[in-house]
Amino acid sequence: MAADMLATVIKPLHREGYRFLAVFGLATLVLFLLWVPLGWVGLGLTVWCYYFFRDPQRVTPDRAGLIVSPADGVVSLIGPAVPPVELGLGAAPRPRVSVFMNVFDCHVNRAPIAGQVTAVAYRPGRYRNASLDKASEDNERNGLAIRTEEGRTLGVVQIAGLVARRILCDAKPGDRLATGERFGMIRFGSRLDVYLPEGVAPLVAVGQGMIAGETVLADLASDEPARPGAVR
Repeated sequence: MAADMLATVIKPLHREGYRFLAVFGLATLVLFLLWVPLGWVGLGLTVWCYYFFRDPQRVTPDRAGLIVSPADGVVSLIGPAVPPVELGLGAAPRPRVSVFMNVFDCHVNRAPIAGQVTAVAYRPGRYRNASLDKASEDNERNGLAIRTEEGRTLGVVQIAGLVARRILCDAKPGDRLATGERFGMIRFGSRLDVYLPEGVAPLVAVGQGMIAGETVLADLASDEPARPGAVR
């Protein structure tokens, strides 16, 4: 029982977090030496840094055709959009689901579906508010194109936000990813766009909370129309 309760609080740390945690911890020690109240502020920021870089395990639905959220956060946009040209997914609009991550969300990104990575493309850009629609075009971004075993294609794009300054991506063209497998992260506030295959309807609503690797965004095997949502 005690171990289970401890596991809900203490999570594994992403490798990117160790140096940041060391810097925050060292700064906290200095602040305590300067003035104790400042030290407590530093301690609070150090705890926040630890939770920002947390990398918890997730239970991914393991049925072929399910598309899961690549990020923790909230669905900020749903609608047709043309994928970034550098991914080679064509010029026709596709259903797009955008998941916005604030600075308190886990920022580890996961593959929305199993398949082979056919393209990885980085493009520098601005650092606008990632919740805005224009961020898809103007902001720094890194995109992956994924082809399933059935030949369906899907795009997932990491988009930097106001305070994000580094997009990390471990995937390379030719890699095979499992649904929910970690492929990168974005530091400090950002967004993930998922470009669904043509004719596939999103099964989430704007404002809905997402859990990376767990929440189902869409189903390739379903002809269900887009699901509406209501705040209750």
